Amino acid sequence: MFYVMIMHLSLLRRRINLSFIQFAPAFGQVERNLDTALRLARRAKSGIIVLPELFNTGYAFRSKEEVRRLAEPARDGGTCRTLVTLSKMKSSTIVAGFVESDRGSFYNSAAIVSKGKFLGVYRKLHLFHKEKTWFSPGNLGLRVFDQDGFKIGVMICFDWIFPEAARTLALKGAEVIAHPANLILDGLSQTVMWARSIENMVFTITANRVGVETRGGETFRYTGRSQIVSPKMKVLARAGTMREAVASVSVDLGSARKKVIFGENNIFEERRVKEYHRSFGR
Repeated sequence: MFYVMIMHLSLLRRRINLSFIQFAPAFGQVERNLDTALRLARRAKSGIIVLPELFNTGYAFRSKEEVRRLAEPARDGGTCRTLVTLSKMKSSTIVAGFVESDRGSFYNSAAIVSKGKFLGVYRKLHLFHKEKTWFSPGNLGLRVFDQDGFKIGVMICFDWIFPEAARTLALKGAEVIAHPANLILDGLSQTVMWARSIENMVFTITANRVGVETRGGETFRYTGRSQIVSPKMKVLARAGTMREAVASVSVDLGSARKKVIFGENNIFEERRVKEYHRSFGR
């Protein structure tokens, strides 16, 4: 009995470091961006480390040819191989955005690697602005990766505005949602991600980029403010708006496994799904 109690407590209390890396990728300079990511990753504590969306290429594409030139296959591409090596060196799980090529299609994707192994990819479901010109919409659904006793889900940038994305990941068991991003709407996503954290009682890690890109007649000013938010909507770490940054915080995942907001109110058990569906019939 005592052994069972100890095992139960160990499941409820599991500490892990959550980290984001924020910097300004140089468009098209993959090797330079990888070197920057590797340099900054040395400052992150081992655990879960999240890099920005399209961290290795930059964001402001001007043509499909640029997309094709900078795209890579997921498992065997140079960027993913580098991330796999880094994850082994850091004994960590890493989530990072890149342009994925697959059978003639191109996706705004995130690679998930852990301790020297390639786990898979998430392809962005909700494409923003001219991304609809360059990329195919994601077709792999919303996945939760179970690694070392924790469960991590992935969203990319504009997925933040669709509450169904975070809710689906949480219902599938995610305790941490990694959110690589290239945010330009000043402060909106960062604020909304507080709500995504508490309404699903999960930790969220938004790894945004900084800097300015002017290409193809458009200027994108990235807002930084990468952050880590707790299931109780507490901002555990936040970066500034202009400079590269690395932050790591140690958290107890037990608080993301108990969905009690107060007293006897469990936010998942008390969902009235039948009533929600009934409402559409009126």
